[in-house]
Amino acid sequence: MDDQLVIYIISDSLGETARAIVKACLSQFPQHEHWAFKRFSYINNQSLLDQILEEASQSTALLMFSLVDVELASYAQRCCEAQGLVYVDLLTNVLQGMSQLSGLEPLGTPGLLRQLDQDYFDRVAAIEFAVKYDDGKDPRGILQADLVLLGISRTSKTPLSMFLADKAIKVVNIPLVPEVPLPKELDLINPKKMIGLTNSLDRLNQVRKMRLQALGLPGNANYASPERILEEVSYAETVMQQLHCPIINVSDKAIEETATIILDMLKANKLVTRDL
Repeated sequence: MDDQLVIYIISDSLGETARAIVKACLSQFPQHEHWAFKRFSYINNQSLLDQILEEASQSTALLMFSLVDVELASYAQRCCEAQGLVYVDLLTNVLQGMSQLSGLEPLGTPGLLRQLDQDYFDRVAAIEFAVKYDDGKDPRGILQADLVLLGISRTSKTPLSMFLADKAIKVVNIPLVPEVPLPKELDLINPKKMIGLTNSLDRLNQVRKMRLQALGLPGNANYASPERILEEVSYAETVMQQLHCPIINVSDKAIEETATIILDMLKANKLVTRDL
C-alpha cells in the first residue's frame, strides 16, 4: 500500500464537517500513511463540481460530499457512479431520514452550522481578548472592551474575566496600585463599562499570605501586611468613587455569583442585549 490515496472533501460551505469525519476515520488506518487531502469549499453549482470530478478521475481518490442541496448532491452521486469514482455522501441519507421522521423538508441552505456556532467563535475571541489584556498588560484594550474590572490584587479580577469571557464578554482587568498611575484610557470610556472589585481586609490578608506561601516567600512580607492592605483598599475605593463605577465586595461570593451580578448590571445598562 505504497500508492498515495487522495481524499477529496467537497462542501457547499467550509467543509469542516467532512474534515472532522475524515480525521476520525483515518485513526483506524495507522498502517497507511500516504493520504493526501484536497478540500473544496463553497461548491454550489454543477460547473464547479464537474471540474473537481474531472481532476479526481486522474488519481486514486475517495470523494466525500457534504452538500445540503439535494439536487447538487444527487448530481454528484450520478456523476461518480457513471465515472466509477468511489464516493461517500455524508448528508443526503441523514437529511432524508430526518425529513421522513419529522414530516418536514430540510432548508437546503449551506453554512447554517457555522452561523449557529457564531456564539462559539465569539466566546473564543473573548477568551483570547481576556488573556491578551489580563492584569493591565496593554491599556489600549480598555477602548475595545465590553467591560473593565478594577481592583487591587486578590479581588478575583482574572478568574472573573475568564468566566465572563466564556459568556462572550470582552473584559480587561486593571490592577489598582497606589504607586502606579491609572491608564489614561479610563477617562475615555463610558463609566457604566467599569466595575470595581473589593474584598474584606481579613480575607485579603488570608489569601495574600497563601499566595506568598505558594511562591515560597515569607508570609510576613509587606504584600500581606494589614497596613499595606488597608492602604491599597483605601486607594482603590477613592479611585472607584472618582470614576463613578459601582463596587462589588467579593469576600463572601463565589465567582459565579459575582459574575451574575455583573451580567445583570451590564444588561440593566443595555451594554449586553443578547441572552447569556
